[in-house]
Amino acid sequence: MAENEEVEGEEKKSSKLIIIIAVILLIVGGGAGYYFMAGDSEAVDGEQAEEVEEVVEDEEGDAANEELYYDMSQSLIVNFPKGSGASLIQVSVSLLVKGAETIEAVKKHEPMIRNNLLMAISAKGAANLKTREGKEELRETMLDEIGKVMERMTRKNKVKDLFFTAFVMQ
Repeated sequence: MAENEEVEGEEKKSSKLIIIIAVILLIVGGGAGYYFMAGDSEAVDGEQAEEVEEVVEDEEGDAANEELYYDMSQSLIVNFPKGSGASLIQVSVSLLVKGAETIEAVKKHEPMIRNNLLMAISAKGAANLKTREGKEELRETMLDEIGKVMERMTRKNKVKDLFFTAFVMQ
């Protein structure tokens, strides 16, 4: 019986020793794995951070040069004098601009732009606006007028084109 107790005591000691060694190996192995993985991760993270910064800069540059359309809020309506072939013209306009900041600038200066466009329409006269060539001339004049306002107010003109979205003469 005494031998049995000694064997059981030795088995308990050896099983405790095996558990302690296994725990130590797990801790050392986990620490070593973390050390090697974290060391590489920091180098990769630094490289990735630089790449992310470059991508963000490119996206900001792309956003500033992205071509967008802006529909002017209201139609332009001009009355012509009697006997001019038409009594009224109503024109809706969309602009092609570079960047969202240009849209904000156009919105900010829309009263001045509308004024200049109304003057340009009335200066062309109803007879000239009945032909395709007359409408094309008006489009070019209107684009120039918008460009002048943008240059004057923002020191840059990123309005690239103008399109008629509605053109009604009565």
